Amino acid sequence: MGNRQSTPSPSSQDLFLPVPEPTVLPEPWRKMDCEREEILHEVKEFKPSTEVLRIVLYGPTGVGKSSFINSVQRVLSGRNAMIALENSTLTGKSFTKKMNIHKLKKGRGERYPLEIVDIMGIESTDGGIKHEDIIKAFLGHISDEYIFNPGAAITDHDPKYKKNPTLRDKVHCLVCILSADSVSRMDGKVFDELRLVRESASLLGIPQVIVMTKVDKACETVSQDLNEIYYSKKIKEKVDKCNDNMGIPLNAIYPVKNYSESITQDLVIDMLLLTALRDILNFANDYVECEMEKDE
Repeated sequence: MGNRQSTPSPSSQDLFLPVPEPTVLPEPWRKMDCEREEILHEVKEFKPSTEVLRIVLYGPTGVGKSSFINSVQRVLSGRNAMIALENSTLTGKSFTKKMNIHKLKKGRGERYPLEIVDIMGIESTDGGIKHEDIIKAFLGHISDEYIFNPGAAITDHDPKYKKNPTLRDKVHCLVCILSADSVSRMDGKVFDELRLVRESASLLGIPQVIVMTKVDKACETVSQDLNEIYYSKKIKEKVDKCNDNMGIPLNAIYPVKNYSESITQDLVIDMLLLTALRDILNFANDYVECEMEKDE
Protein backbone atom coordinates (compact mmCIF):
# COMPACT_ATOMS: atom_id res chain seq x y z
CA MET A 1 0.00 0.00 0.00
CA GLY A 2 2.79 2.44 -0.84
CA ASN A 3 5.98 3.43 0.95
CA ARG A 4 5.46 4.74 4.46
CA GLN A 5 8.03 7.52 4.89
CA SER A 6 9.33 8.83 8.22
CA THR A 7 8.82 12.49 9.06
CA PRO A 8 12.01 14.51 9.74
CA SER A 9 12.44 16.09 13.18
CA PRO A 10 11.36 19.76 13.30
CA SER A 11 13.95 22.51 13.70
CA SER A 12 13.67 25.21 16.38
CA GLN A 13 12.24 27.63 13.78
CA ASP A 14 9.65 25.09 12.69
CA LEU A 15 8.28 24.89 16.23
CA PHE A 16 6.72 28.35 15.82
CA LEU A 17 5.04 27.56 12.49
CA PRO A 18 1.48 26.20 12.28
CA VAL A 19 1.49 22.44 11.90
CA PRO A 20 -0.25 21.41 8.68
CA GLU A 21 -2.95 18.79 8.98
CA PRO A 22 -1.75 15.36 7.87
CA THR A 23 -3.18 14.23 4.53
CA VAL A 24 -2.16 10.61 5.05
CA LEU A 25 -3.54 8.49 7.87
CA PRO A 26 -1.23 6.26 9.96
CA GLU A 27 -3.44 3.23 9.27
CA PRO A 28 -5.57 2.44 6.18
CA TRP A 29 -9.28 3.03 6.60
CA ARG A 30 -9.87 0.04 4.31
CA LYS A 31 -7.59 -2.80 3.26
CA MET A 32 -6.79 -3.64 -0.34
CA ASP A 33 -8.37 -6.92 -1.44
CA CYS A 34 -6.71 -10.18 -2.46
CA GLU A 35 -4.45 -10.79 -5.44
CA ARG A 36 -5.55 -9.43 -8.83
CA GLU A 37 -5.58 -12.79 -10.61
CA GLU A 38 -7.69 -14.34 -7.87
CA ILE A 39 -10.40 -11.70 -7.94
CA LEU A 40 -10.25 -11.43 -11.75
CA HIS A 41 -10.89 -15.18 -12.00
CA GLU A 42 -13.76 -14.87 -9.52
CA VAL A 43 -15.40 -12.15 -11.61
CA LYS A 44 -14.81 -13.83 -14.97
CA GLU A 45 -16.20 -17.17 -13.79
CA PHE A 46 -19.17 -15.72 -11.92
CA LYS A 47 -22.31 -17.76 -12.62
CA PRO A 48 -25.50 -15.83 -11.81
CA SER A 49 -28.76 -17.47 -10.79
CA THR A 50 -30.44 -16.02 -13.87
CA GLU A 51 -29.44 -15.78 -17.51
CA VAL A 52 -28.00 -12.26 -17.23
CA LEU A 53 -27.54 -9.75 -14.43
CA ARG A 54 -28.38 -6.17 -15.29
CA ILE A 55 -27.12 -3.10 -13.45
CA VAL A 56 -27.92 0.54 -14.18
CA LEU A 57 -25.58 3.49 -13.77
CA TYR A 58 -27.12 6.81 -12.75
CA GLY A 59 -25.73 10.07 -11.46
CA PRO A 60 -24.91 13.67 -12.40
CA THR A 61 -23.49 14.59 -15.79
CA GLY A 62 -19.74 14.37 -16.34
CA VAL A 63 -18.89 12.00 -13.48
CA GLY A 64 -17.53 9.18 -15.66
CA LYS A 65 -20.40 6.72 -16.16
CA SER A 66 -19.38 5.80 -19.72
CA SER A 67 -15.72 5.76 -18.72
CA PHE A 68 -16.53 3.30 -15.92
CA ILE A 69 -18.19 0.94 -18.43
CA ASN A 70 -15.14 1.07 -20.70
CA SER A 71 -12.83 0.58 -17.74
CA VAL A 72 -14.71 -2.54 -16.61
CA GLN A 73 -14.58 -3.96 -20.13
CA ARG A 74 -10.88 -3.16 -20.29
CA VAL A 75 -10.09 -4.98 -17.04
CA LEU A 76 -11.99 -8.05 -18.24
CA SER A 77 -10.45 -8.11 -21.71
CA GLY A 78 -6.94 -6.96 -20.78
CA ARG A 79 -6.81 -4.32 -23.50
CA ASN A 80 -8.03 -0.82 -24.27
CA ALA A 81 -11.80 -0.83 -24.94
CA MET A 82 -14.51 1.59 -26.04
CA ILE A 83 -17.93 -0.03 -25.93
CA ALA A 84 -19.49 3.16 -24.53
CA LEU A 85 -18.93 6.52 -26.20
CA GLU A 86 -17.28 9.10 -23.97
CA ASN A 87 -17.04 12.87 -24.06
CA SER A 88 -14.09 14.62 -22.42
CA THR A 89 -15.53 18.11 -22.91
CA LEU A 90 -17.32 19.39 -19.80
CA THR A 91 -20.45 21.18 -20.96
CA GLY A 92 -22.73 20.66 -17.97
CA LYS A 93 -25.04 18.70 -20.25
CA SER A 94 -25.39 14.93 -20.49
CA PHE A 95 -23.46 13.39 -23.39
CA THR A 96 -25.57 10.22 -23.16
CA LYS A 97 -28.99 10.93 -24.65
CA LYS A 98 -30.48 7.46 -24.92
CA MET A 99 -30.82 4.15 -23.10
CA ASN A 100 -27.70 2.12 -23.84
CA ILE A 101 -27.58 -1.51 -22.71
CA HIS A 102 -23.95 -2.60 -22.92
CA LYS A 103 -23.30 -6.34 -23.15
CA LEU A 104 -19.79 -6.99 -21.82
CA LYS A 105 -17.62 -8.97 -24.23
CA LYS A 106 -15.85 -12.16 -23.18
CA GLY A 107 -14.40 -13.01 -26.55
CA ARG A 108 -15.26 -13.03 -30.22
CA GLY A 109 -18.99 -13.75 -30.28
CA GLU A 110 -19.13 -14.45 -26.53
CA ARG A 111 -20.61 -12.32 -23.76
CA TYR A 112 -20.36 -12.20 -19.98
CA PRO A 113 -23.68 -12.72 -18.15
CA LEU A 114 -23.68 -9.03 -17.19
CA GLU A 115 -25.27 -6.01 -18.82
CA ILE A 116 -24.51 -2.43 -17.79
CA VAL A 117 -27.21 0.12 -18.57
CA ASP A 118 -26.06 3.68 -19.22
CA ILE A 119 -28.72 6.38 -19.06
CA MET A 120 -28.89 10.15 -19.42
CA GLY A 121 -27.28 12.12 -16.58
CA ILE A 122 -29.06 14.06 -13.85
CA GLU A 123 -28.73 17.85 -14.12
CA SER A 124 -29.47 20.63 -11.64
CA THR A 125 -31.65 22.29 -14.29
CA ASP A 126 -34.59 20.79 -16.18
CA GLY A 127 -32.34 19.51 -18.97
CA GLY A 128 -31.47 16.10 -17.52
CA ILE A 129 -33.27 12.78 -17.32
CA LYS A 130 -36.71 12.66 -15.72
CA HIS A 131 -36.99 10.86 -12.38
CA GLU A 132 -39.89 8.84 -13.78
CA ASP A 133 -37.70 7.56 -16.60
CA ILE A 134 -35.05 6.34 -14.18
CA ILE A 135 -37.66 4.40 -12.22
CA LYS A 136 -39.16 2.91 -15.38
CA ALA A 137 -35.69 1.99 -16.60
CA PHE A 138 -34.84 -0.09 -13.57
CA LEU A 139 -38.32 -1.65 -13.61
CA GLY A 140 -37.54 -2.92 -17.12
CA HIS A 141 -40.11 -0.81 -18.97
CA ILE A 142 -37.63 1.00 -21.27
CA SER A 143 -36.05 -0.81 -24.20
CA ASP A 144 -32.53 -0.35 -25.55
CA GLU A 145 -31.84 2.83 -27.57
CA TYR A 146 -34.85 4.75 -26.31
CA ILE A 147 -34.02 8.47 -26.68
CA PHE A 148 -34.76 10.30 -23.44
CA ASN A 149 -36.83 13.46 -23.56
CA PRO A 150 -35.88 15.98 -20.83
CA GLY A 151 -39.28 17.59 -21.27
CA ALA A 152 -41.44 14.52 -20.71
CA ALA A 153 -41.15 10.98 -19.36
CA ILE A 154 -41.82 7.94 -21.53
CA THR A 155 -45.46 6.82 -21.86
CA ASP A 156 -46.85 3.33 -22.22
CA HIS A 157 -47.79 4.17 -25.82
CA ASP A 158 -44.17 4.63 -26.88
CA PRO A 159 -42.78 1.87 -29.19
CA LYS A 160 -39.80 1.54 -26.81
CA TYR A 161 -42.02 0.99 -23.77
CA LYS A 162 -42.14 -2.62 -22.54
CA LYS A 163 -45.47 -3.18 -20.79
CA ASN A 164 -44.80 -6.56 -19.21
CA PRO A 165 -41.12 -6.76 -18.27
CA THR A 166 -39.75 -10.00 -16.86
CA LEU A 167 -37.13 -10.38 -14.12
CA ARG A 168 -34.59 -10.63 -16.94
CA ASP A 169 -35.56 -7.12 -18.15
CA LYS A 170 -35.38 -5.46 -14.75
CA VAL A 171 -32.35 -3.89 -13.13
CA HIS A 172 -30.84 -5.98 -10.37
CA CYS A 173 -28.49 -3.43 -8.82
CA LEU A 174 -28.49 0.37 -8.85
CA VAL A 175 -25.04 1.94 -9.15
CA CYS A 176 -24.71 5.66 -8.42
CA ILE A 177 -21.63 7.15 -10.06
CA LEU A 178 -20.23 10.23 -8.30
CA SER A 179 -17.00 12.15 -8.85
CA ALA A 180 -14.62 12.47 -5.89
CA ASP A 181 -13.37 15.85 -7.06
CA SER A 182 -16.82 17.44 -7.17
CA VAL A 183 -18.99 15.59 -4.65
CA SER A 184 -18.37 18.17 -1.89
CA ARG A 185 -19.66 21.04 -4.02
CA MET A 186 -22.44 19.20 -5.83
CA ASP A 187 -25.73 21.05 -6.25
CA GLY A 188 -28.24 20.23 -3.52
CA LYS A 189 -30.96 19.70 -6.14
CA VAL A 190 -28.91 16.91 -7.68
CA PHE A 191 -28.50 15.20 -4.30
CA ASP A 192 -32.26 15.53 -3.77
CA GLU A 193 -32.89 13.77 -7.09
CA LEU A 194 -30.36 11.05 -6.30
CA ARG A 195 -32.00 10.39 -2.94
CA LEU A 196 -35.42 10.25 -4.57
CA VAL A 197 -34.19 7.56 -6.94
CA ARG A 198 -32.62 5.66 -4.04
CA GLU A 199 -35.84 5.78 -2.03
CA SER A 200 -37.81 4.40 -4.97
CA ALA A 201 -35.29 1.57 -5.41
CA SER A 202 -35.35 0.81 -1.68
CA LEU A 203 -39.12 0.30 -1.77
CA LEU A 204 -38.52 -2.38 -4.41
CA GLY A 205 -35.65 -3.99 -2.51
CA ILE A 206 -33.11 -3.22 -5.24
CA PRO A 207 -29.56 -3.09 -3.82
CA GLN A 208 -27.60 0.13 -4.29
CA VAL A 209 -23.94 1.07 -4.28
CA ILE A 210 -21.87 4.16 -5.00
CA VAL A 211 -18.83 4.07 -7.27
CA MET A 212 -16.79 7.22 -6.65
CA THR A 213 -14.59 8.03 -9.65
CA LYS A 214 -11.71 10.47 -10.26
CA VAL A 215 -10.00 9.86 -6.92
CA ASP A 216 -6.71 11.07 -8.42
CA LYS A 217 -8.31 14.46 -9.14
CA ALA A 218 -9.46 14.84 -5.53
CA CYS A 219 -6.22 14.08 -3.69
CA GLU A 220 -2.66 15.03 -4.62
CA THR A 221 -1.22 12.12 -2.62
CA VAL A 222 -3.39 9.63 -4.49
CA SER A 223 -2.58 11.32 -7.79
CA GLN A 224 1.10 10.66 -7.14
CA ASP A 225 0.61 7.12 -5.84
CA LEU A 226 -2.71 5.29 -6.18
CA ASN A 227 -1.48 2.74 -3.63
CA GLU A 228 -2.12 5.40 -0.99
CA ILE A 229 -5.87 5.54 -1.67
CA TYR A 230 -6.91 3.83 1.58
CA TYR A 231 -4.46 5.94 3.59
CA SER A 232 -5.79 9.19 2.14
CA LYS A 233 -7.65 11.34 4.65
CA LYS A 234 -9.21 13.35 1.83
CA ILE A 235 -10.61 10.30 0.03
CA LYS A 236 -12.01 9.00 3.33
CA GLU A 237 -13.73 12.37 3.82
CA LYS A 238 -15.24 12.11 0.31
CA VAL A 239 -16.54 8.61 1.08
CA ASP A 240 -18.05 9.89 4.34
CA LYS A 241 -19.69 12.75 2.40
CA CYS A 242 -21.35 10.25 0.06
CA ASN A 243 -22.51 8.23 3.04
CA ASP A 244 -23.95 11.31 4.80
CA ASN A 245 -25.77 12.66 1.75
CA MET A 246 -27.04 9.41 0.24
CA GLY A 247 -27.41 7.09 3.23
CA ILE A 248 -25.65 4.25 1.44
CA PRO A 249 -23.46 2.22 3.85
CA LEU A 250 -19.72 2.85 3.85
CA ASN A 251 -19.04 -0.75 2.82
CA ALA A 252 -21.05 -0.18 -0.36
CA ILE A 253 -19.08 2.89 -1.47
CA TYR A 254 -16.15 2.18 -3.78
CA PRO A 255 -13.53 4.81 -4.67
CA VAL A 256 -11.99 3.99 -8.07
CA LYS A 257 -9.95 5.44 -10.87
CA ASN A 258 -11.22 4.88 -14.40
CA TYR A 259 -8.94 4.16 -17.35
CA SER A 260 -9.52 7.63 -18.79
CA GLU A 261 -5.86 8.45 -19.48
CA SER A 262 -3.62 5.38 -19.34
CA ILE A 263 -3.41 3.04 -22.33
CA THR A 264 -1.56 0.34 -20.37
CA GLN A 265 -2.85 -1.88 -17.59
CA ASP A 266 -2.37 -0.77 -13.98
CA LEU A 267 -2.52 -3.24 -11.09
CA VAL A 268 -4.09 -0.89 -8.54
CA ILE A 269 -6.67 0.52 -10.98
CA ASP A 270 -7.62 -3.07 -11.81
CA MET A 271 -7.94 -4.05 -8.15
CA LEU A 272 -10.20 -1.12 -7.27
CA LEU A 273 -12.48 -1.72 -10.26
CA LEU A 274 -12.59 -5.49 -9.74
CA THR A 275 -13.42 -5.14 -6.05
CA ALA A 276 -16.40 -2.93 -6.89
CA LEU A 277 -17.51 -5.19 -9.75
CA ARG A 278 -17.33 -8.38 -7.69
CA ASP A 279 -19.52 -6.94 -4.93
CA ILE A 280 -21.99 -5.48 -7.46
CA LEU A 281 -22.34 -8.93 -9.05
CA ASN A 282 -22.99 -10.55 -5.67
CA PHE A 283 -25.49 -7.88 -4.58
CA ALA A 284 -27.34 -8.14 -7.89
CA ASN A 285 -27.47 -11.92 -7.72
CA ASP A 286 -28.74 -11.84 -4.11
CA TYR A 287 -31.60 -9.63 -5.32
CA VAL A 288 -32.40 -11.98 -8.21
CA GLU A 289 -32.52 -14.98 -5.87
CA CYS A 290 -34.88 -13.16 -3.50
CA GLU A 291 -37.18 -12.29 -6.42
CA MET A 292 -37.12 -15.86 -7.69
CA GLU A 293 -38.02 -17.16 -4.25
CA LYS A 294 -41.13 -14.96 -4.25
CA ASP A 295 -42.37 -16.78 -7.35
CA GLU A 296 -41.93 -20.27 -5.90
